[in-house]
Amino acid sequence: MRLPGRSRGRVFRLFTALALALLFAVPGALAGDFITVASTTSTQNAGLFDHLLPLFEAETGIEVRVVAVGTGQALRLARNGDADLLLVHDRPSEEAFVAEGYGSARFDLMYNDFVVVGPASDPAGIAGMGDAAAALAGIAAVEAPFVSRGDDSGTHRRERARWAAAGVDPTGASGTWYREAGQGMGATLNTATMMEAYTLADRGTWLSMRGRLDLRILVEGDAQLRNQYGVTLVSPERHPHVKAALARRFAEWLISPGGQAAIDGFTIDGERLFIPNAN
Repeated sequence: MRLPGRSRGRVFRLFTALALALLFAVPGALAGDFITVASTTSTQNAGLFDHLLPLFEAETGIEVRVVAVGTGQALRLARNGDADLLLVHDRPSEEAFVAEGYGSARFDLMYNDFVVVGPASDPAGIAGMGDAAAALAGIAAVEAPFVSRGDDSGTHRRERARWAAAGVDPTGASGTWYREAGQGMGATLNTATMMEAYTLADRGTWLSMRGRLDLRILVEGDAQLRNQYGVTLVSPERHPHVKAALARRFAEWLISPGGQAAIDGFTIDGERLFIPNAN
């Protein structure tokens, strides 16, 4: 049945009003306001994004979609233009990313530290040591099981640096006492538990998972284990399709007093997982 012209006008106005109401009610979903962040598994495993993103999305209506991989893979995604923002923890690589023209700006965001964890039996006798390189040398000397992430992540890169400082190349023992998991931090910690092995972990993931692990912190406090995170904007000059303006809003929120307070307020059993330090 064909409606009279006046009725059709009322229906059209009603439909338009409903459409506008829906648009403003869910701006991210209908307006396409979302960004893709390439980040590390440590921030995801620790639960940081579950804490931060609802706060940012409620304030701005911008949806943040996180691709959580190792730092090396996150950098490759961003270099290919498959992410709008990079949030990782390997400062030399991040600064090279900007210097090579893939990033337009990098900002310090927060830090925690790495710890060496292992079984309570501690066959290498490293408990209480403050020098991670010396502890790794002790593990290699007795060929105690050690699980490496082996995934070119920021954690894996720091582990390799400490092995080098110890004067040990453990890759020659790959598949024996030295195992390369090729997985994220959570999976690596689970493997170390099953194998009663040592591993290097970021403190944030450790704190979020320690209740499910039969491991202990054995080495901590080494200045060489400080773990700085940065947030880097992907350059729209290199990749014109990236959502540079939306990504900048998220980066600016993270380093703003409000974002830094949100990071500072993220705790487990009263312990902070990350310490904000944006300038």
